[in-house]
Amino acid sequence: MLSFPNAKINLGLNITEKRADGYHNLETVFYPIQIKDAVEIVDATETSCKIHGIDIPGDANDNLCFKAYQLIRNDYTIPEQQINLLKNIPVGAGLGGGSADCAFVIKLINEKFNLGLSVNQMEGYARKLGADCAFFIENKPVYAFNKGDEFEKCEVDLSGWFIVLVKPPIHVSTADAYALVKPLKPLQSLKEIIHLSPTTWKNKVINDFEPSVFAKYPQIHQIKTSLYDAGATFALMSGSGSSVFAIFNEPVKLPELEKNNLVYYNI
Repeated sequence: MLSFPNAKINLGLNITEKRADGYHNLETVFYPIQIKDAVEIVDATETSCKIHGIDIPGDANDNLCFKAYQLIRNDYTIPEQQINLLKNIPVGAGLGGGSADCAFVIKLINEKFNLGLSVNQMEGYARKLGADCAFFIENKPVYAFNKGDEFEKCEVDLSGWFIVLVKPPIHVSTADAYALVKPLKPLQSLKEIIHLSPTTWKNKVINDFEPSVFAKYPQIHQIKTSLYDAGATFALMSGSGSSVFAIFNEPVKLPELEKNNLVYYNI
C-alpha cells in the first residue's frame, strides 16, 4: 500500500512558556502544503525501513516510520512489513516531513490490516512519536497549543492565494533553536489574529524562533526580506527553520532566489 505524506507550514509560532518537564508551551497554526514524500508498506519476512531520495542521517530503523510500526505491533498482531520511504520533503526545514511520514504509516497500517482505529486512537499513537505528528492524521488546518500536540479546528483557507516556499541549503537544529528562544506570552493570541485577512498579518503573526535563527543565519533573514521585496503580502519562517514561506496575491517567479535555494511554487 502506498501513500503520499505532505509537509506543513506554521502560520505563526509563539513560544509562550518553559514547562517544568523541560518542554515548551506554544501556540501555532499548522497548515498542510503540497510538498510530498512517498511511503509504502509491503509484506516481508523481516520488518525493516528503507529510505531513498534525500539522505537522512542515522540508522533507517531508527526512523519514525519504523517506530510507528513497532508501536502498533505492541498492541496488535500484524505481519512483518518492509517500509519504503521516498524522501522529498526537505529535512531540517521546519516542514514536519518526518512527522508526516510516521503519521501516514499509522494510517496505512490501520487501513491495510483493518484495525478499525479511530482518529483519536491514531492520534494517540502519533503523539508518542512527536508533538506535531498527530496533526497529520486528519491533515487539516488546526490551532495547536500546549506542546503543540493539542488541537482546535481552525477555519483558515489560503487556497485563493499563491504560496511560495524557499529552502536554503541550511539545516537548523530544532533543539538549538529552542535553546536560544525566549518564551513570552503574546499580547494577543494567534487564535484571534489568524482569522483576519493575510493582508493584516505582517508584524502581527510572528515566529518567536526568527530573532535567534536570523542572528545565527542571516541568509534566512535575507530570504524573508527578498520575498517582501518581490511583493509578498506576508512572509514568515516555518517552525524552527530553515524554510521561509510567502503568500502572494498572484503567481510569481523568483529566479534570483532559485540560484542558491530550493524554491517551491504554488504549494
